[in-house]
Amino acid sequence: MAKKTSSPNLDRRDFAKIVMTFLGSIMGAIVGLPIIGYIISPALKTQEVDDWISLGALDGYPIGTPKLFSFTRTKVNGWERTTNSYGVYVVRKSAAETTVISNVCTHLSCRVKWDEEAHAYLCPCHDAQFEITGEVIYGPPPRAMDEYEFKIEDGNILIHLTEG
Repeated sequence: MAKKTSSPNLDRRDFAKIVMTFLGSIMGAIVGLPIIGYIISPALKTQEVDDWISLGALDGYPIGTPKLFSFTRTKVNGWERTTNSYGVYVVRKSAAETTVISNVCTHLSCRVKWDEEAHAYLCPCHDAQFEITGEVIYGPPPRAMDEYEFKIEDGNILIHLTEG
């Protein structure tokens, strides 16, 4: 009986395995990479908010008394949709001097309310009090209330909202 000698050439079966593995890998990558990109892409996106919000006509805010303006913003983070509510007090000290103050206490982020009798912003959480300008009068807040950057265009007041 003659002994078979091994050939350096591939036989049919090994050649078919290599070609099928190569073609299968290419087809898997063509189908799989877009799917992986679709699944991962929302996690890689960051949404930064840098927007000017209109608070309406400046004439609608009385001089000497803070007036609350509330609005909501929706933020999409991947598949999560979050709606946040905001509030600001527009304080017109005179016809030429205006400030816009957040209605959030700087201690634990409770919402403050303007009390006309006390002539101060009162925080319901820890009895904090702020002056009409937002400075701390009494209580645990570490700093004054936050002010918003604003501008007046065509008689309307706009605040600069930044998040991110």
